[in-house]
Amino acid sequence: MTRYILTYGPISGLVVIFGILGTILASHGGPPHSDLWLGYLIMLVALSAILVGVKQYRDQVLGGVIGFVPALGLGLAIAAVAGLAYVAVWEVYLAVTHYAFMDLYIAQALAAKRAAGVTGAAYAKLAAQMEIMRVQYANPLYRLPMTFAEIFPVGLVIALISAALVRNPKFLPARSRPVN
Repeated sequence: MTRYILTYGPISGLVVIFGILGTILASHGGPPHSDLWLGYLIMLVALSAILVGVKQYRDQVLGGVIGFVPALGLGLAIAAVAGLAYVAVWEVYLAVTHYAFMDLYIAQALAAKRAAGVTGAAYAKLAAQMEIMRVQYANPLYRLPMTFAEIFPVGLVIALISAALVRNPKFLPARSRPVN
């Protein structure tokens, strides 16, 4: 099982990393990098490796049959490895960019609210909340779990769906090889 975790977890992590970094490089930090839905779509595609990994384990190691709980456990382990890879690369990205992400994010958020007509006390309250967020995000004990929490729930959902599907041996059954 470890072989499958350490194969499909990094594959999933690499796909999400290259997808997110690709949007960052293509957009120079602006849209579409700032598009939340694009980021989650990339995660969804990358974490589809969970389904592939669980199916391969079922077919190659367990003879085509796996229970829900072992399938879920394998899927969660793959998601955890992918999440750790995502966190590690995000930290490298932050370091390379001199931790400018939060400053840019806050500036864009405040500019959008200003453009929407938010002024006075409401704007001051928002700016104060953003400053609290900046201080929190500077703390790795806050930032690391927060970054992991961006991707892992997507992996949890895919692991649950994969376990429910793959526990049925008729779902994408293993192809038998012809005997020569």
